[in-house]
Amino acid sequence: MNYKNVIAFAILQTLGLLMTSSVVLSDDYREVSRFASEYAIQAAATHGKYVFAIDSRKIAKYDRTTGELLGHSQGDAIHLNSGFVWKHKILCAHSNYPSIPEQSQVMQLDPRTMALTRWHEFDDYGGSLTWIVRRGKRWLCHFAKYGSENKDSFLVEFDNRFNEQRRWSYPSELIDKLGKYSLSGGVWFRGELLVTGHDAEEVYALRFPRTGPILEVVETRRIAFTGQGFAVDKASKGLVGISRAERNIIFVK
Repeated sequence: MNYKNVIAFAILQTLGLLMTSSVVLSDDYREVSRFASEYAIQAAATHGKYVFAIDSRKIAKYDRTTGELLGHSQGDAIHLNSGFVWKHKILCAHSNYPSIPEQSQVMQLDPRTMALTRWHEFDDYGGSLTWIVRRGKRWLCHFAKYGSENKDSFLVEFDNRFNEQRRWSYPSELIDKLGKYSLSGGVWFRGELLVTGHDAEEVYALRFPRTGPILEVVETRRIAFTGQGFAVDKASKGLVGISRAERNIIFVK
């Protein structure tokens, strides 16, 4: 938060116009560049000199400099979501959404061969997996519920063998922003858990509570892409996401 926002925050706090649990004041994540991809429907991710656009059933690989399409994933999928780079592979949240009961997996994409295979099975864990990220030596996995049940979405921390360690729910002030949807994307970035919804050009910074099972909203920030899955782009030290409506991959800092 820059000095202008600090001053604004102090004024609004004095006037009693801010909720202590959710502050809508921050510098924007501004667009750096973008390029078109018909596969920019669920998420985007990057690895080295490549960019990956994720739709429900396929992942497309592009040269990040030229935007040239270099290949497609080979393997069956029903509903892919966000991607996370792990040990030179891309891990994608996957589910059988909208089928019931929910069956979730983590799929693994080999960027070299573009083979898409199952990496971990959650089966019916009580929701549809929409993102998986790493925080320290633990996995964070979001399981989504939709419609009138989206308040029952939850976040789980797993150890390396996917034994559940802790779980949290989300505050009502965040759920109210999501309409009938849940959290489509999440990253651990610069010591913060950042999450996105389904449509809004917003990212929500969350904090883990010292006690209790409910995550806390620290800030709502404007961002140049429209919800959905997003990822850390190590090359630019920023983030990469999509505009689903425009079928664009968008880089921000």
